[in-house]
Amino acid sequence: MPKMTFIQPDGKRVEVEAPVGLSVLEIAHKHGIDIEGACEGSLACSTCHVIVDPAWYGKLPGAKPDEEDMLDLAFGLTKTSRLGCQLIMTPALDGLVVSLPTATRNMM
Repeated sequence: MPKMTFIQPDGKRVEVEAPVGLSVLEIAHKHGIDIEGACEGSLACSTCHVIVDPAWYGKLPGAKPDEEDMLDLAFGLTKTSRLGCQLIMTPALDGLVVSLPTATRNMM
């Protein structure tokens, strides 16, 4: 099974199993990783904002306009920011590394 690593705001690295077909948000929730996901993956907030390791960013499918619009609301936006609800695990993403921002903005 693929694996991925979450880097928590304090720098702690947590490697988890990442079932193919689940979103990064769903994988985080499955393993007790602290990502809010206030809209439950419906692309209506930015609380599942993650920062993709630059080595992995180019391997991801591009963000759609709706995701880009929501990312504009994310706290601590970077050049490699994505929404975890929009990143779906595939075998090609085995080893994916994402960092969690230090805060989120919940506009709901």
